[in-house]
Amino acid sequence: MNQNIIQINQPILSIQNLSVAYDKDKLAVKDVTAGIKKNAITAIMGPSGCGKTTLLRAINRMHELYPNITTTGQIKLYDENIYDMSTIKLRRKVGMVFQRPNPFPTLSIYDNVIAGYKLNGIRLKRSERDEVVETSLRNVALWEEVKNSLHKKGNFLSGGQQQRLCIARALAFKPEVILLDEPTSALDPIATAKIEDLLIDLKESYTIVLVTHNMSQAARISDNAMYMYLGELIEYDETTRIFTNPQNVSTQNYITGRFG
Repeated sequence: MNQNIIQINQPILSIQNLSVAYDKDKLAVKDVTAGIKKNAITAIMGPSGCGKTTLLRAINRMHELYPNITTTGQIKLYDENIYDMSTIKLRRKVGMVFQRPNPFPTLSIYDNVIAGYKLNGIRLKRSERDEVVETSLRNVALWEEVKNSLHKKGNFLSGGQQQRLCIARALAFKPEVILLDEPTSALDPIATAKIEDLLIDLKESYTIVLVTHNMSQAARISDNAMYMYLGELIEYDETTRIFTNPQNVSTQNYITGRFG
């Protein structure tokens, strides 16, 4: 276990001795402890297969969809253990955006944004639905582009617009934390830049945890960075310090491109 983990004062998320196993003999995440700072972007970096996505998915209990995966340890949202919450309550507070844009293909843009409410049986008045849709789309700078096409399916949207629609869908539930799993890996550089600018704006109101294989992206937009290797959290610090003065040889080798 490395000694370079910093404990950030009053974290919104507190991860304590978290381990995730895909089977009894294979730990994908090993005894991770970290505090996630509120209203900041935290990047999780590391080579393929190091446990980045596994750690991210543990934060909103997605592993429970797979009975062979076991999780031990504790994750607290403020002072509340997420494993004591209903998954509906947790996923309202902790939204998720995946690697590839995945708007529901049979739904209109409007219905995509409020899909979470319908899936969870939450009824809203028409005026409330309209407000949620407009506010969510404005928050991702998509409203002006789609306001005249809200009841069309989203398949005419570009990849970058579709990903912003998926972020709007996550924001519609008014979460406190947004988890993003390599959200720009399928996008071109222009769309990537728009998403990065959007995330920088969103951290004023949300806490963002971002898995990225792109070190340049982590350096550009994150406030804090984790470096993981073989399931372990090797180093966790302010991003500028990780990139300019890493404390661990493994981190330094990854940052300088010697492996990974």
